[in-house]
Amino acid sequence: MPQISVQQLFDDNAKKLHLTWVAGKSGAGNLLTNDIVQKPTLALVGHLNFVHPNRVQVLGLAEMEYLRTLDDQTLRTSITHLFSNQMAAMIVANDEQVPQVLVDACEAASVPMFSSPEKSPYLMDVLRFYLSKALAVSTVLHGVFLDVLEVGVLITGDSAMGKSELALELISRGHGLVADDAVEVFRVAPEILEGRCPAMLRDFLEVRGLGILNIKAIFGETAVRPKKTLKLMIHLQKANPENMAMLDRLASHEATQDVLGVPVRRVVLPVAAGRNLAVLVEAAVRNYILQLRGLDSTKEFIERQQRYMESGEGMN
Repeated sequence: MPQISVQQLFDDNAKKLHLTWVAGKSGAGNLLTNDIVQKPTLALVGHLNFVHPNRVQVLGLAEMEYLRTLDDQTLRTSITHLFSNQMAAMIVANDEQVPQVLVDACEAASVPMFSSPEKSPYLMDVLRFYLSKALAVSTVLHGVFLDVLEVGVLITGDSAMGKSELALELISRGHGLVADDAVEVFRVAPEILEGRCPAMLRDFLEVRGLGILNIKAIFGETAVRPKKTLKLMIHLQKANPENMAMLDRLASHEATQDVLGVPVRRVVLPVAAGRNLAVLVEAAVRNYILQLRGLDSTKEFIERQQRYMESGEGMN
């Protein structure tokens, strides 16, 4: 399960949000996980909430004003109730002055408290985006991930099908490499998959006969991408009578593949001598883009054929 520590959250956002560590340093190892899926009443980041507490409680102007209206006994009771829940950290926005009783409670419960001059809505927007990336559900797919015409394309297929050679030709035609062999795929939103390259493999492409190539060094910085949204999967399949018989020549039904619960458009390309796979991949991507715009060539052809049949035109 993806998880990060409060220490990592602080380190990654301290500069952007001007965070200062106020109290609770013993809780630096507190973990934030994506178990929010299993616990819908427990949000990751949000304004101070006594009923459904957030893992990271944010205190803005309204929350601090509310706490100041409470008498000492009510304030202590409320804070005791607040810290009885699963809180990982607390952030005070707008450089508000923090009541000492709250600082003491953070120290006692080992809950890190940060202070920031930023306004609470902006602070939460930044942290929610950060956590959605850091805690995204992920998997590793085998293939070559490319940026083709601004579309994230994962080329898959059995070993020795020519995936790397195809990728090399596409790169030479101006497209970009994201990752070769192992692609880390993260679901960063309910219907958005982001493919990234493991740090160990970044910029490299293995081609049989040539070995390991540094694509960035050979083709320049514009030939590589750090990440890309996965939109299309192209599967290379050896062309033989059995496989060809199973293919839908008109591609009248859009095939998809489930990746982390998200359906991804899938195209199968038969591999045979004389077929220019780079051109076919570019054509598949262009056709996919047209379909996103509502232009379906197959549907248009079938409708035209139907009109001809009904009118008798072109029939002997």
